[in-house]
Amino acid sequence: MAVLLLSGAAAAQEEMPVITVTGAAEPPAAAASERQVSRAELAARPVARVGEALEAAPGLIVTQHSGEGKANQFFLRGFNLDHGTDLAITLDGMPLNMRTHAHGQGYADLNFLIPELLGGLRVRKGPYFADDGDFATAGALRLDLVDSLERAVVQATGGSFGYWRGLAAGSRPMGNGTLLAAGEVATYQGPWRNGDDLTRLNGVLRYSQGTALDGFSLTGMAYNNRWRSTDQVPARGVSAGIIDRFGTVDPTDGGRAQRFSLSGRWASTGEYGTTRVSAYAIRSTLDLYNNFTYFLDDPGNGDQFHQRDRRWVLGGEGSHAVPWTLLGREAETRFGVQTRHDDIRLGLFRTVARQALSTVREDRVTQDSVGVFTDTTVRATDWLRLTGGLRADWMGGRVRSDTPANTGTAGEWIGSPKIGLVLGPWWATEFFVNAGTGFHSNDLRGATIRVDPADRLTPLTRVPLLVRAKGAEIGIATRALPGLDSRLAFFVLDLGSEIVFLGDAGTTEASRASRRLGVEWTNRWQATPALALDLDVAATRARFTQDDPAGNRIPGAPSLVLAAGATWDEGPGWFGATRLRVFGPRPLTEDGKETSRTTALVNARLGYRFDRGITLQLDAFNLFNTKASQIDYFYTSRLPGEPAAGVADRHFHPVEPLAVRVTVAAAL
Repeated sequence: MAVLLLSGAAAAQEEMPVITVTGAAEPPAAAASERQVSRAELAARPVARVGEALEAAPGLIVTQHSGEGKANQFFLRGFNLDHGTDLAITLDGMPLNMRTHAHGQGYADLNFLIPELLGGLRVRKGPYFADDGDFATAGALRLDLVDSLERAVVQATGGSFGYWRGLAAGSRPMGNGTLLAAGEVATYQGPWRNGDDLTRLNGVLRYSQGTALDGFSLTGMAYNNRWRSTDQVPARGVSAGIIDRFGTVDPTDGGRAQRFSLSGRWASTGEYGTTRVSAYAIRSTLDLYNNFTYFLDDPGNGDQFHQRDRRWVLGGEGSHAVPWTLLGREAETRFGVQTRHDDIRLGLFRTVARQALSTVREDRVTQDSVGVFTDTTVRATDWLRLTGGLRADWMGGRVRSDTPANTGTAGEWIGSPKIGLVLGPWWATEFFVNAGTGFHSNDLRGATIRVDPADRLTPLTRVPLLVRAKGAEIGIATRALPGLDSRLAFFVLDLGSEIVFLGDAGTTEASRASRRLGVEWTNRWQATPALALDLDVAATRARFTQDDPAGNRIPGAPSLVLAAGATWDEGPGWFGATRLRVFGPRPLTEDGKETSRTTALVNARLGYRFDRGITLQLDAFNLFNTKASQIDYFYTSRLPGEPAAGVADRHFHPVEPLAVRVTVAAAL
């Protein structure tokens, strides 16, 4: 995805659009790992797909194992987060994680985002924040949208493997506020022998007045996408020359997705504090066709399956922050409530070449939640800031299944205390201590299931709807050296059970309790007004805490993530950036005998801003044409002619080879 680079120099304002963002001034960081990423930082990153912009969050890996229309795969703090199971993502107050989803719990699709409209990213890690609820265990990411553009932008991007993208965006005064509109169209084939044939359309219409502390906005978004996908391929097939590295076993895999949303926010600040209210309505549809095991279950027709998801999501949040004093010291207390309702129709079908063969299960699910939270921050002394918080959540609903035994209701309460303290600053240095509990939800169908939907006879064990996480973190942040922001954090995170509902199979699988111990070191250095350097290193030890003969390694848990980059920008004239991203090895089996290799990639950007608002930009992805995997799995599959029991093997999705994209943009 080509993204315009914003200049940090004042002179650049004459050449590039000036953006007004929605976010209010953020409070001081409450944890060493908490960070605000500016819009300029997001825009300066050369990224091949929009989801990769989130890698601005230190230690986060965003990758893909299927077609470009599918949600990304996330990795953070020793978690293989799948498509978002333990990472809460919101946009302008709207939750992006989908509960009880056809493909995976917490499914968070970012393909509807237009990156040029992102106003910033708030990064939080660990379950330490009272206003973060479901899925916010490993972390929480909060994205903002811009309110206005000083000048309209028209740009076109073309590049390797049939990539093309067009964008038009602009804003104008309307009444007492501002109307912002943007539209995007993109197509892509990719290096695959069976091209993605992707066609994506995005649109945004936003009206806003005032500020984030005293004003409102109303935003409509629309997204439509269709694609073919090349999923992971078996290493044995590539080694034997049966399958090309960029080939596929089932050329009919792919999908279709649509998303429409209407959201609004309102805020008012007065003598008695700040009140915020937000609400949203989302209509989302998804059809996915995948075949991961090829001919293992059905030697005649193959193992392709269709996952269908149709849903409405309605919800909102209200909060009030009250400033007060305690013994002459500043304090603030917040109270809030969050509600959400999902009305979902789900289906899992066996297919061949996207044609239905049989139904595994169909369900109608209604799921509700309410969460209340409060926290208080007190600056007890000039060198001590204390925060204590508590949230309580209820979640429940009803499943109406085509298998009567799996029809039922479930509901649970969970309480989550939080505490934190900040010592300092001394010599521009602060020390942080945080602890708290949180949770992620499991698929509601897993909490009502009784029999295997495949045969409708085999008894299955129900799983808890809510899974508790406990975490703690100590850290230090310093700006003692001019221009350098350096942070070091040590953390521990316990998960009560890595229990998941397997959307690919329609059944549940209960795993064991787990613990992750890790350290993160992040650095941002503004070396000169034009040159910015960064270095992030995250190392994690992830283990099951209950012994088992199978082993205690957690499959897919990365032990090392490293990112480094340099950005040069003086305003008008030349600008550029280069980034290194290292995705360390992961165990692929519980005994650790099968592991993935390290993937190290370099992306780069070079551009020039001409007079009269014209910008020319060249992005290069996988600059050194590294032959590596985006993601690896180890499981049993069967190719034609292999034994009926299949072959256990490593399956991988390759990194795309060197690709270049050229962007021409005009600020009107």
